[in-house]
Amino acid sequence: MTEYEPKILIAFGESIRGNEDIYRWLLKNGYPELAALSSAIRGSDEAFQWLMKNGFPHLAALDSAIDNSVNAYAWLIENNHYVLVVFSDACRNKPEAIAWLAENNLEIFIHLSAVIRQFRNSQTYDYHKMHF
Repeated sequence: MTEYEPKILIAFGESIRGNEDIYRWLLKNGYPELAALSSAIRGSDEAFQWLMKNGFPHLAALDSAIDNSVNAYAWLIENNHYVLVVFSDACRNKPEAIAWLAENNLEIFIHLSAVIRQFRNSQTYDYHKMHF
């Protein structure tokens, strides 16, 4: 995800917060994968499946790793998606991950992890959500 400009990542964060205008903007302006990831994080299995079918298995794995899937976490490691591994740890509020992001000038991911934690902490989860 480090390939995205900070303003795009900020928009992604706002879509997680539920800003429908920004969500639609992501869809219409070349970032459907971020819109789908936002929806997957918010609990959409359809968005998760879209990520898998459209060449973004790493983002689907990120969603599952955030949800504490050991298999998805291992897949990210095996496929050299180390920043996504650390980001998923930061989303679960692991201090060492947040420190690593700060040390590597990836503060945007600290911000996004806080957005995701805030969303997750305010939701009731569907435990039947398909796992990666």
